[in-house]
Amino acid sequence: MLKIVLASQSPRRKKLLNLLGLIFEIIPSSKEEIITSNNPIEIVHELSLQKAEDISQTVKDSLVIGADTIVVKDGEILGKPDNPNHAIEMLLELSGVQHSVFTGVSFTITDANYNIVRSHSFFEETKVWFSSLSEREIKSYVASGSPMDKAGAYGIQDDWGSVFVERIEGDYYNVVGFPLNRFYRELKQFKPELLNSVVIPTFSK
Repeated sequence: MLKIVLASQSPRRKKLLNLLGLIFEIIPSSKEEIITSNNPIEIVHELSLQKAEDISQTVKDSLVIGADTIVVKDGEILGKPDNPNHAIEMLLELSGVQHSVFTGVSFTITDANYNIVRSHSFFEETKVWFSSLSEREIKSYVASGSPMDKAGAYGIQDDWGSVFVERIEGDYYNVVGFPLNRFYRELKQFKPELLNSVVIPTFSK
């Protein structure tokens, strides 16, 4: 049986994978990100695959999962903020308008010699609409420190981040950072035997 490795230190991705009952290890990739495209779909594909391939060099007989999330508004990519002022600028830019969240996920399978023998990538897009935000609301949220490790400087699962979001079109968990439904469906096609150990709960009527 292949070992499952998540090439991410994101606590949110760890928590979401735990929801599926999968047993996995966490080995975060420290590879420098290399972006060769301006297309959001190609960017998340590149970055997620780079992370998966990086960790694949260190684990054998494994399924490695790489993931990357970006926020895009009017063609501009909003990554993680550099500092609190940058976070404030981002949130002011998102206030009262619609943006998209793209997450790319890549699978790689390694053999006993650490060679990648199979790979697969996919992406998910969710459209997000923010309410109009006051400068006081934005500064209070940034002062909490929560936005600093998140693309677009907000977390939909945060106390205040959730208040900012007026509505979404698409997968909620994709905005959190990992498209759980799509991941499950893709893994079921890519390597279904890895889901054999997952216990699906039964509910009494």
